[in-house]
Amino acid sequence: MNLPQPQALVSTLLSHPDALLIVREPSAPPRPAPGQPGTASDYVQATPEIFIAVLSGGDLPADGAEPGWRVLAFNGHVDLGTGIKTSLAQIVAEELDIPMSRLDMILGHTNAAPNQGPTIASASIQISAVPLRRAAAQVREHLLAIAAAQWNLPRDALRVRDGMIQPIDDRDARRLHYGQLARGQHTRLMLLAPDQPVRLKPAEDYRIVGQGVARVDIPAKATGELSFVHDVRVPGMRHGRVVRPPHPGRDAGDFIGHCLIDVDRESVAYLPGNVQVVTQGDFIGVVADREEQAIAAMRALKVRWKPIPPAPRLDNLADAIRAQPARGRPLIEDGDVDTACADAATHLRRSYVWPYQMHASIGPSCAVADYRDGRLTVWTGSQNPHMLRTDLDRLLKLGEGQIDLVRLEAAGCYGRNCADDVCADAALLSIAVGAPVRVQLTREQEHQWEPKGTGQLMDVGAAINASGDLLAYDFAVRYPSNDAPILALLLTGAISAEPRTLEMGDRTAAPPYRYRNRRVVCHDMAPLVRASWLRGVSALPNSFAHECMIDELAHAAGADPVAYRVRHLDDQRAIALIEATAERAQWRPLTPGSRGTPGADGQLRGRGVAYARYVHSKFPGFGAAWAAWVIDLRVDPATGRIHVERIVVGQDTGMVVNPDGVRHQIHGNVNQTLSRSLLEKVDFDAAGVASREWGGYPIIGFKDLPPIDVLLMPRQDEPPMGAGESASVPGPAAIANAVFDATGRRFFEAPFTPDAVRAVLAEPAQTLSS
Repeated sequence: MNLPQPQALVSTLLSHPDALLIVREPSAPPRPAPGQPGTASDYVQATPEIFIAVLSGGDLPADGAEPGWRVLAFNGHVDLGTGIKTSLAQIVAEELDIPMSRLDMILGHTNAAPNQGPTIASASIQISAVPLRRAAAQVREHLLAIAAAQWNLPRDALRVRDGMIQPIDDRDARRLHYGQLARGQHTRLMLLAPDQPVRLKPAEDYRIVGQGVARVDIPAKATGELSFVHDVRVPGMRHGRVVRPPHPGRDAGDFIGHCLIDVDRESVAYLPGNVQVVTQGDFIGVVADREEQAIAAMRALKVRWKPIPPAPRLDNLADAIRAQPARGRPLIEDGDVDTACADAATHLRRSYVWPYQMHASIGPSCAVADYRDGRLTVWTGSQNPHMLRTDLDRLLKLGEGQIDLVRLEAAGCYGRNCADDVCADAALLSIAVGAPVRVQLTREQEHQWEPKGTGQLMDVGAAINASGDLLAYDFAVRYPSNDAPILALLLTGAISAEPRTLEMGDRTAAPPYRYRNRRVVCHDMAPLVRASWLRGVSALPNSFAHECMIDELAHAAGADPVAYRVRHLDDQRAIALIEATAERAQWRPLTPGSRGTPGADGQLRGRGVAYARYVHSKFPGFGAAWAAWVIDLRVDPATGRIHVERIVVGQDTGMVVNPDGVRHQIHGNVNQTLSRSLLEKVDFDAAGVASREWGGYPIIGFKDLPPIDVLLMPRQDEPPMGAGESASVPGPAAIANAVFDATGRRFFEAPFTPDAVRAVLAEPAQTLSS
C-alpha cells in the first residue's frame, strides 16, 4: 500500500469509507513536571489522534494470494536506531494476531502520530506502547464481536489466527478476515481510558512478542531507499549554511543575541549560486543554489563580532562545579548519619567527578524546511518532534497548527545533539528566501554547539562497623542544569538568555544498598555550558560513585565484592541478576595480594563488578531495567592504556519483546560506555568548547571493542522495562573497580585515559583512611 504523505494521512483516514479507527479526542499535551525538560504548550489539534487504523482491501482473491487489507499503527515516539519500530510492531501484531507484513508503523510525525512527549528515559516500550497495545486489543475484540453477531455465535466460540477470524470448531468452515469486517463502513471507536478494562492477550499465548524478529527498518537502508533526513530532496530546494558566533557552547550571558556588529554582504556577492545572506539578531545564514556554493559562501562571508567575556575556567571541573551557586534539594533523610559515621570502625569520604561529554553523532545534523502559503513543513531527525514543533512556534509565531514535522532517521545521539537547532536554522532561511532550504552543519559546528552531556560532582561519605555492616551513607550530587533552548531562540533574541535550572541530578541518587542511615541531597544549579540530557543522564555518574564506594567498602571489610553486594541488597531481582551474571562470568573471589603485580608479559590484570538500576526519583513508578557488569581488563603500566578483554552483562528487562533488539541495545550501551569511560572528555578554552573534530574528541574504534556476553534474565511474566540506557549505567564503576583490582589504585574521575592512569600510578599508594 502506498501511504499518503504524513501531512495528508490523517485527513485521508478520517474520511476513508472502509476503515476502522481507534482514536483519542485531542487535548493539550501534559505540561512538563516542575524541574523537568520540555516546553509547555496549550495547542489542541483539530482532528482526533489515531492509534490504530484497519483498512479494507477487497475479498480473498480466487488465486489464493493475500488480500490487500492493511493495519496502520501510530506512536508519538521515534526510532533512534534502537529498534523500537520493530518492537512496537510486534506488540501490535501480537494483540491483533496478524502477520507483521500486514502492518505499517508510523512514528513521530506531528501531523499523524499522537503527542506522547519526547523519546527519552527508556520510556517507549514500558510507557508509550501501553495505549497502542490496548488500542490493538480493542480492535481485535470489536471485530470478533462483529463476526460473532454475523454468525450468531458467542465471542468465545471464535478465534483469530493471522488476521482471520474463524470458529474454534474446526468443522465450521466460515472465515472472515479483518479487511472484510472493516469494509463498507467508516467506524471510529474512542480509545478506552486506562482505568477501563480491555481484554488483553495472555502472555502465555504470545507467538510474536518474545521472539527475535529482524528489524523492519533495515531493508530500506540496505537497498538505498529514503530513510535518513540527510537524503531528503524536494522540488526547488536550495542549500543553506549557518555562521555561528565566536562563543561555542555557551547559551547564557548578556552577550547572547547581542554580539553581531555587522555582516559584509559584498564579501560574497561575487560568488556563483545566487547567494543570499540572512541575519536576525546574532543568527547568520547563507543560501545558494548548490551545496558547495553555500559552503563557499559560509567560508567567505566577512563578519564582525563584539568582544565577549571569557568563559569560566573548567580545567578543574570539580572546583568549577563546587563554586557554582546552587540550591540544595533534600531527597532522603533517614536516621542519624553524622553519629553513625562518628562511631564507625571505618568512615570513608570520597569525591567523584564526571566530565562534560558529547553525544558525538557520527553525522552532522541536517534538516530541510519548506515554508509556503503560511505553512511550514520540516523534515527532521529530531528525537522530540512534538516538543520541537512548540519551540518552532515560539521562534516563528506561525501557530503550531501551521507547522508539520516529518520525522526521518538521522545520526544517533541518545539525548539531544543539534538536530533540533538545525531545524530552526532551516526554517528561518526558508521563510527568508521563499524556497525550500536544506541545512547541514559542519563537523566543527556539531562538535562545538551540540548541547553537551553535563559534568557532575558527587561527594560521598560512607561508614561500616567492624563486621562490615553498612552503617551510613552521605551522598551529595552537584548537577549543572542541562536545559538547552533551541539555539535560534537565543541568537535571534526570541527568548531571554537567562538559563532555566532543571532538577535532573537525582536519577539513581539513592544507593541501592541497605544502609541503616542515609542522607541524600541534590544541589541544582544553573548550567556552566550549553548542556542537555545524554544516555544515562545523572544515573550513570551517580552509580559510578555508588558502585565505586561499595567496592571500596567491600575491600575495607575484607569481603568479596560480589558477595558483599548481595549481602546488603533487599531487591530479590537485583540479587538474582548479580548472582547469575557472576556465575556466567565464572567469578572467583579476588586475590588482593596480586594487585599491582605485573604478569609475565608486564601487564596488570584485574576484574571488576558493578550493579545499577536507572531510577527516576520524581516518578517512583518508573524504572528502567536492572543491569550488572563483570569486566576483565589489563593495564599497561608503561603507557597507562587500558585494554578491555571481556565483558559479561546481565540484564533484567522484564518481558522482552524482541530478544535480538534488546541484545543490540546492550551492545550499543556497552560500546558507548567504554568510549565515554576510557576516552571522552570535552576540552574548553576562553571562548568556550575547544573540541572541534575527532582528533580533539576521540571515540572508541572497532578494534578496541571486546567480546560482549549478554545474559537476559527470563522474566516474560513481568511487565517490560526500559532497555535503552540500563546497561550503560553500571559500566564506568565496573571499569574503575577492575582497574583497582589490576593496579591497587582507585580512580575517582573519568575518563580513565592513559595520561590519567599514568598520573595515578605515579602517586603514592592510596590508603583506606577517611
